[in-house]
Amino acid sequence: MDETSSGPSVGEPVSAVATLVRAPNPGPMTLDGTNSFVLRAPGAAGCVVVDPGPDDAGHLARLAADGPVELVLVTHHHADHTEGVARFAAMTDAPVRAIDRRLCLGAPPLSDRERIKVAGLEIEVVATPGHTADSVCFVLPADAALGVKDAILTGDTILGRGTTIISDPDGALGPYLSSLERLRALGSEAPVLVLPGHGPVLPDLAEICDAYLAHRAERIEQIRAALAELGADASTAAVTDLVYADKDASVRSAAEASVRAQLRYLRGTA
Repeated sequence: MDETSSGPSVGEPVSAVATLVRAPNPGPMTLDGTNSFVLRAPGAAGCVVVDPGPDDAGHLARLAADGPVELVLVTHHHADHTEGVARFAAMTDAPVRAIDRRLCLGAPPLSDRERIKVAGLEIEVVATPGHTADSVCFVLPADAALGVKDAILTGDTILGRGTTIISDPDGALGPYLSSLERLRALGSEAPVLVLPGHGPVLPDLAEICDAYLAHRAERIEQIRAALAELGADASTAAVTDLVYADKDASVRSAAEASVRAQLRYLRGTA
């Protein structure tokens, strides 16, 4: 829920093993567009594609051109990340894996802490529910031989600019706060590069998790203050009007989803 931001250009390498290919779907909720990533170890013939994005023929063709594609990974089910999955899988004959088995094609669903060896890499799966129930991040461990700094692909759990929404009722604030704490711990010993689903790459996972947690704490206090002013049974719309008065109408539905999630959290129902 932020304005369009600048970041790496289409097809730009953003780490020793990751190239960003940005989809042409900019907007209030997608910033510059959905970030698809092509992953491969130096010298590896095959690659992994994370979040093929919208069903845009040109974008999918650019991703396929970096093949052969050995595997497609999905960070969560939202259409701006998955609309093109079926077409892309048909184009590349690559299996598709996600937490949500309904998105999987020719392969089992992902499991938390699983390590996937593919395209010369070992990718660790970290379940991070909150933005959605099926949100997941992918860790690329450090490898001195490959010159790889720790990096993590965060989907919409962490964005390159601004903060993400909690997609109530699919997402929930309690699990999201726990996911942020878990991610902060992953980056506690050394900086971890953040490769988000939208917006620019960020240099320090722990730092951005601290900022996100502080933002959530501030929003929770704002919701509490709104309830004190409006009454404990105030509607989602009324609370949104008060707390998110500065947000553009184009993101009103997203603001209401976040308010619902925060109200459920404060009322002990999620």
